[in-house]
Amino acid sequence: MSAPEGRFIAFEGGEGAGKSTQARLLVEALQARGLAVVTTREPGGTLGAEAIRRLLLDPPGDAGWTAEAEALLFAAARADHVAHLIRPALARGEWVVCDRFVDSSRAYQGGAGGLGDDAILSLHAFGSGGLRPDRVILLEGDETVLAGRLTARGAISDAIEGRPATYHRAVAEAFRALAVADPVGIVRIDGIGAPDNVHARIMDALADLLDGEGEGR
Repeated sequence: MSAPEGRFIAFEGGEGAGKSTQARLLVEALQARGLAVVTTREPGGTLGAEAIRRLLLDPPGDAGWTAEAEALLFAAARADHVAHLIRPALARGEWVVCDRFVDSSRAYQGGAGGLGDDAILSLHAFGSGGLRPDRVILLEGDETVLAGRLTARGAISDAIEGRPATYHRAVAEAFRALAVADPVGIVRIDGIGAPDNVHARIMDALADLLDGEGEGR
């Protein structure tokens, strides 16, 4: 008997939205149901993709990458990630929980970077066969609150986090537009508040995918 088909969940949102925290809480909840779960991130997740991540977040030289070069690097990292981690895990019947996926490229490089959605989707179709998550959780919140979270971290901003507020505002607007266009595939979640309360909202958003999963599956 072949393994049951896995599920693919991606977390999206701007900097400081709480994606890592909520991905961890979701993984714990899925594992408590007896499900096999792979947790990963983008860019990254495989040796090749992690090497590209370092280039993206700490580019050589002072000029940084152009939007076009950045989009190509993200697509290359994603192609390796999909081929060597995500698709094999799904084929084994496992759940994959990913911190960012292609909708980040659509919002950052396609939207805020000005390349347009068609260019990003074309790269994704070529590099990763157009793979889509079963559900995207888009974490949103007040710009001032999210900025405060980043400050509280005390970490040095990478090449993308350190871009001006106008850029990150454009990213948020692009994410909202994607969610409006696909309200079933991309669920908007208020990420402000106690992590457990946000987690409960996420579990409600995944209820249809979780029906029949876990014990007794």
